[in-house]
Amino acid sequence: MLDLLKDIVAFMRQRKKYWLLPIVVVMVLLGSLLVLTQGSAIAPFIYTLF
Repeated sequence: MLDLLKDIVAFMRQRKKYWLLPIVVVMVLLGSLLVLTQGSAIAPFIYTLF
């Protein structure tokens, strides 16, 4: 997973596609939020936000 993020950052630097950075950050944050709250007691509170 870390290699994938490194490849994406290298792609953005090489091709000068810096506008992709906010999209990637939001996708990583939402994905980690879903994974971390899948089996916890916080899950019902997270789902009410969306």
